[in-house]
Amino acid sequence: MVVLLGVVLVLTVAGCGAVVWAARGGPRWVRAVATATLLAGELVRRSGRDKGRRRTLED
Repeated sequence: MVVLLGVVLVLTVAGCGAVVWAARGGPRWVRAVATATLLAGELVRRSGRDKGRRRTLED
């Protein structure tokens, strides 16, 4: 479990680095990684919102 969390942490930090590098005009592959990172973050954020909505509707 610790290894899995470590991998997730490394991928998160690398994705954040790609977003910063892409904002400064990095190569095409960095922009692709940055886009994937931003989309993954948006999906995680939306999944958190959906859970909150379900709780309030069920109560």
